[in-house]
Amino acid sequence: MTVTREEALEIFARRRATRAYDPDRRISDEDFAAILEFARLSPSSVGTEPWKFLVIQDPELREKLKPIAWGMAGALDDASHLVVLLAKKDLRYDTPWMRRTLEGRNLTEEQMEAALERYGSFQKNDMKVLEDDRALFDWASKQTYIALGNMMTGAAMLGIDSCPIEGMDYDAVTQLLTEEGLLDPEDYGVSVAATFGYRSREIDPKPRKPLDELVVWAK
Repeated sequence: MTVTREEALEIFARRRATRAYDPDRRISDEDFAAILEFARLSPSSVGTEPWKFLVIQDPELREKLKPIAWGMAGALDDASHLVVLLAKKDLRYDTPWMRRTLEGRNLTEEQMEAALERYGSFQKNDMKVLEDDRALFDWASKQTYIALGNMMTGAAMLGIDSCPIEGMDYDAVTQLLTEEGLLDPEDYGVSVAATFGYRSREIDPKPRKPLDELVVWAK
């Protein structure tokens, strides 16, 4: 099943970063399950799937987030759903996590070792993400943005609005989620968040640069 080019462009054109939601409209369980599935089915570098999706519906916890997450504070009362995307830490080629990632590919031990060696070279020499923990975490965080984009676009296809959020005190949010027992900061870190719901009013589109300023063809 496919949509037409015109239908796809119309969905992208209607999508807006929504900061004011209709408090009387809630996303159905079925539709939100689909949004989470859009995230789960997203691609990631080396197929690592280095993410978790923390869905925060507890009103008391949302209230605690307001003073430390300014980018979402105004939407927390009315947004139907809030998702905090977590990124895996220590995503090295030589960890049990990476080996488990490859186990589902039915590789022989020889093929497994060859793949790990190739990914080691990729991380060391190509991406250069083994130089410090922050570089490695940023690499994992980049993958979560693929899932974020798919969640938001998929939501738009269902007529659901959303807004990506980086505006927060990451240390304070990490501490809060840790104290609430929702995050092991040794294992995962906060990458980005998003609110979902239905806009309370129409939103004027923001200008976009023309394609001829953005695209370079190498023919």
